[in-house]
Amino acid sequence: MFEYLGDRLSNAIKNIKGMGRITEDNINDAVREIRMALLEADVNYEVAKEFTKNVKEKALGLEVGKSLKPEEVFIKLVKDELIDLLGGDTAPLEVDKKPTIVMMVGLQGSGKTTSSGKLANLVRKKYKKNPLLVACDVYRPAAIDQLKQIGKELSIDVFEEGKIKPLDIVNHAVEYAKKNNNDFIIIDTAGRLHINDELMSELMEIEDAVKPDEILLVIDAMMGQDAINVITGFNDKLHLTGAILTKMDGDTKGGVALSIRHLTHVPIKFIGDSEKLDGISEFHPDRMAERILDMGDILSIAERVENVVSEDDAKDLERKMKKGEYSLEDFLANLKQIKALGPLENILKMLPGAREAGINNVNINPKDMAHIEAIVLSMTPYERRHPEVLKATRKQRIAAGSGRSVEEVNRLLKQFEQMKTMMKQITNGNMKMPF
Repeated sequence: MFEYLGDRLSNAIKNIKGMGRITEDNINDAVREIRMALLEADVNYEVAKEFTKNVKEKALGLEVGKSLKPEEVFIKLVKDELIDLLGGDTAPLEVDKKPTIVMMVGLQGSGKTTSSGKLANLVRKKYKKNPLLVACDVYRPAAIDQLKQIGKELSIDVFEEGKIKPLDIVNHAVEYAKKNNNDFIIIDTAGRLHINDELMSELMEIEDAVKPDEILLVIDAMMGQDAINVITGFNDKLHLTGAILTKMDGDTKGGVALSIRHLTHVPIKFIGDSEKLDGISEFHPDRMAERILDMGDILSIAERVENVVSEDDAKDLERKMKKGEYSLEDFLANLKQIKALGPLENILKMLPGAREAGINNVNINPKDMAHIEAIVLSMTPYERRHPEVLKATRKQRIAAGSGRSVEEVNRLLKQFEQMKTMMKQITNGNMKMPF
């Protein structure tokens, strides 16, 4: 969602490329371009004005060393200002209380129920918690059934008592959690189409009763600047501890993310970056700033890999690569791990220089991955370990078994050998990574 803003900021920085030093003349055009980029990305006017004022003042006071270029210094300055605008330090989720109680609030349609399931899934994986989802949306048709279905898909407990008073449900749920060793309670409260007194009274009543450790406002990133009014409305009545921005994988302009913390002082704690139930990520201002400026987000890629590849597996893979023993069986295992990382397009977008290289808009058809998997699965275990035995008759059998053509089998084998050679060169230090 930040690609448009990132492209415009990159163009602004190009205005001072090749300049011997940073001066008021060459900085004015860049600052004007940055202001327009922020406004067109739906960033609040006052926020855009203050941001560009800070950038200009600090840029004019910078000393450019002989070893640095003016644009490098300027990019670092813009990145630091973006990080500050997005909140500075990462705002951690409270997870140490036993039990930790999290109250999810927001307007109807913001993605509150799905985000509740995603958060439960995340704390179970990352913090080894035993979460309990509490169904307190007794007004929206099928809201309870939706939460139960999410709980079933994730194998996470859901506490529901039908359409009784939400405060009673919460009190009963806390008692249930204590008896059943649920150490992380997530309360999915009701939303409305707009903020009203009835909604706020109910939420304030629940807050007073259970004293939640976190009150997270779930907000649709596609709302634009109306989101600021929604956050302010909730924050005036409740003690919000953070926000979850949903639909960050959409094509919205993203300005709301750059305005929230500055205008409301409510930190963004999580972002929803896909529709899947593992599609939620902790919000790191520094990483987001780097992604906006096309510097990549290698740390987030590494964290995703750590979740699906054990340290022992990684060491074993490195050993095989160095010795040239990487087989199609290893390749098949890696394919499954790649699928577990989420859409490959999202990973490519996190690479440094992705927009400049044009790989940010690459569309990878999941069927292509399935075809490759089918071909490898149609081989015998021996053939996967020793692809050199694959002659014409074997290839015909594999093609028939996988429903693909012999040409596709040949293409896969050729690409596999090229990849194997490149991996060996990289791990032996004979070749630099392309990024």
